[in-house]
Amino acid sequence: MTKAALPGLSLCNNATLRRAGRKLGRFYDDVLAPSGLKGTQYGLLYQIHIGSEPAMGAIAEALIMDLSALGHTLKPLIRDGYVETFADKDDRRVKRVRLMPQGRAKLDEAMKLWSVAQQRFEAMVGKDEAAKLRAALDAVAALDFDMPPAR
Repeated sequence: MTKAALPGLSLCNNATLRRAGRKLGRFYDDVLAPSGLKGTQYGLLYQIHIGSEPAMGAIAEALIMDLSALGHTLKPLIRDGYVETFADKDDRRVKRVRLMPQGRAKLDEAMKLWSVAQQRFEAMVGKDEAAKLRAALDAVAALDFDMPPAR
């Protein structure tokens, strides 16, 4: 699609980020498809893996998503036996998530495919540009947009 076909979209940060995110999300979903996981599910399994039985609130905060969206994304992973949720031993109000052996095997399978996607993306945009893009997007994710409501 040419820039002429997208009047004004390139001037809107939100629209441009979302459009690029959808395109990249589809790419990763397609590469991860043989594992049966979507990119969001892979990212969640990985976050659980590196978090050592993290609390759901910590996962939601790290991924910048609300708890209901996290719960929705976890459901198929729980159903398929990849993860389980359990109450924290010190505070039963806190729900934690554990990667099950089947989930670890699925993560290992998907990690190989993810590596292929990373390599393909970096081949297309350049390794340095990909690193700069990740750094810029991390900086955006770290911004504090808490503002008083408009009057």
